[in-house]
Formats: sequence, C-alpha cells, structure tokens
Amino acid sequence: MAIVVQKYGGSSVADVDKIRRVADRVATTKAAGKDVVVVVSAMGDTTDELLALAKKLTDSPARRELDMLLSAGERISMALLSMALNARGVPAVSFTGSQSGIVTNDSHTNARIVEVRPFRVQDELERGKVVIVAGYQGVSYKREVTTLGRGGSDTTAVALAAALDAEACEIYSDVEGVYTADPRVVPDARRLAELSYEEMQELAESGARVLNAQAVEFAKERGIAIYARATRGGEETVVRKLPPRAPGRVVGVASETRLVSLSARAADGSTVGGLLALLDEHETGGKQFHLDVPDGAGALSLVLPLENLHDFPRLRRDLTARFAARATLREGVGAVSAIGAGINARFENLRRTLETLSSMGATVLGASTSSFRISVLLAENDVPEAVRRLHRALVTEGERPRSPAD
Repeated sequence: MAIVVQKYGGSSVADVDKIRRVADRVATTKAAGKDVVVVVSAMGDTTDELLALAKKLTDSPARRELDMLLSAGERISMALLSMALNARGVPAVSFTGSQSGIVTNDSHTNARIVEVRPFRVQDELERGKVVIVAGYQGVSYKREVTTLGRGGSDTTAVALAAALDAEACEIYSDVEGVYTADPRVVPDARRLAELSYEEMQELAESGARVLNAQAVEFAKERGIAIYARATRGGEETVVRKLPPRAPGRVVGVASETRLVSLSARAADGSTVGGLLALLDEHETGGKQFHLDVPDGAGALSLVLPLENLHDFPRLRRDLTARFAARATLREGVGAVSAIGAGINARFENLRRTLETLSSMGATVLGASTSSFRISVLLAENDVPEAVRRLHRALVTEGERPRSPAD
C-alpha cells in the first residue's frame, strides 16, 4: 500500500477544534486506501511559551535541558491527535522522535538528522494503524533527546518520507503554498505553482518560513516531491526537480530579522581562529562569512542569527573581554534576499537591487551573492519596505516585457 507522509504545523493543531479537523483529513486519506504517517508540530505558540518559562529562570538555560523541555510540545500534539483518530474508529499510535527512529548528531537545540531507523513505524503501518510522530525532535547517538531547530518538523516529515519510500510528502500550514514574498508584507505577492529544490532551499535559508532548508535538502537527495498546502484546502506549491528557468529570472524575495553582524578589521590568523572558536564555544552558527586579506591584514565579516543563540549577552561580554576593539558587533540588523536561478549571470539584478534600496534611503551594511541569491544587509527597521520595493522592482516588473531602453 502506498505511504503518504503528512506534516501539520503549529497553527493547524493550535486548539482542540483544529486537531479534530486534522483528524478528519487524516481519516479521509486513510479511507482512500493509503498508509498514513503524520508528523505534528507543537500546538500554536507552545514552543515560545516553554522557552519563555525557561528564560524566567535563567538567561542562559542549559541546551540539553532546553531540548528536554521544548520536545514536550510536540508530544502533547501527537497524543491528542492519536486520541482524536482512535475516537473516530481509526486505529492510531503516537511515537516520539526517538521511538520513530530519528537519529541525530549531538548538537542540542539545532541538531541534524544523520539516520532514520523507522522499524517501529513500519511495524505499526503493517498493522493498519495511522502513525503519529512528534516532529522537531530525535535522539542523538549518545541517546540524548535533541531538537532540530526552527522548522524541524518539516525535516522530520521529509526524512521519514525518504526512509519509508513514501509516495508523497505533504506539508500543511495556514498558507496556500509558497509565495513570491510574505503576503503579510507584500499584499500582491502571488503563489508559485512549482519551485525547484534549489530555489526553495535558497528561499528557506533566506528567511521564508513555509519550508525548512534541511527538509528540502533531504527531499532533493532522495527525489521526493514536497506539496506545500493550506490545512483549510485550496491551491498548493510543488517543490521538485525542474528544468532550469531562464537565467536571471527572480522567483521571490525573502527576508530575515533579529540578526547581528560581527566584523573584525586588521584580523590576523589568530584573531580569525579565536573568533570562530568563541562562536563554537557558544554553539552558534553563522552565515555570509567573508574574509578579505589584501595586504596580509584581513577584514572579517559574519552574520549571526539570534534565533539559535540562547545567551547573546554572554557572547557579547566574552567577545569584548577577549578581543576588545578588534571585533565589533552591530545589532538591529536585517537581511533581504532575491532568489532565482542564474540571478547573477549578469549584474542587472544586483544593480537594480542596490538602486532600489538607495532610492528608499536605506543604508547597505553588506551584500553577498551566489548563483541563486542576492542578499543585502540593512537596518532591521528598513526590511519590510525593502521587501515591498524589491518585489516590485525584481519580481513584478521582472515578469513584464521590458522596453529596449531598460
């Protein structure tokens, strides 16, 4: 029997009535002759509420204990959904991440899946049951409970779909698929019917929250199509292997806030190594790393997302104590990114990006590019307007025929 993996986000299971509606949808899929595995997130804002409780006790909660605490949210959702299905006469069983065979590395609060051993899941499917799995969590090879970071339930779903050789992986949220920009920021953003793995991964890494970047990476490796849908029904976006688009076509604009930029001038090898070692001590990853060494003395820049940095004040103190004026942190930073295959084949898109930001009076704090992305750092307060203007300049205008004067 074909296996379908469905993932439901926090907004889809936010209260008892919504859990009932999810149970109805799952029951319908089961009645259609499919084996069903369901991955659930924590209800509504449960994860944020649990994190807030921890912060009331200490500014620097131990990461291991955070994983023990935060993993409780998904366990509540899985048990309630299983109860709802059983009450409808649909046999169901719930498993934690560890019970379902999600094996990770030992990086607490931001673990990566290294292996999936879905033996118990397969056994229960053969018995005709719907299997409900707690997303966002697993167990390390040291047998410690771990969590997978933001959007980790997506990763759980796709990893299980790959391990089970599922027919499809369906990701349900409160949004009908993936849009060219966040519809709450850009009212005229449009839904994209389909995206390549590479485009979706760049959008996710640049702040689009519909799908998780590691989940897309898993899907790409195994060739699994992802269907991003709204729980209430409607249209969808399919993420799969697609032929390349015309070079330079911008498919969307994404953004991030709550970033910090770290810079060091006249950085020698020991300074660079020391800074990176300090970041490892604080178990924080960075992005957009740049090191220029024109005359032997380098200039380093790096962007740190605050989302996975649980004690930023301590990092700031340690940085000042060890490096004094050699390193500088800038807070209140955001990033806006334009995504598209071959976006930098010519400089036209980069030029339009910089001209658009200049026209709104935004100060560019840094920029980086790849074959699929243009990312610009700017003040956090400028991000929403920058998204709207870049969407108009690169996406909306980019879809219209241009005159020879352009």
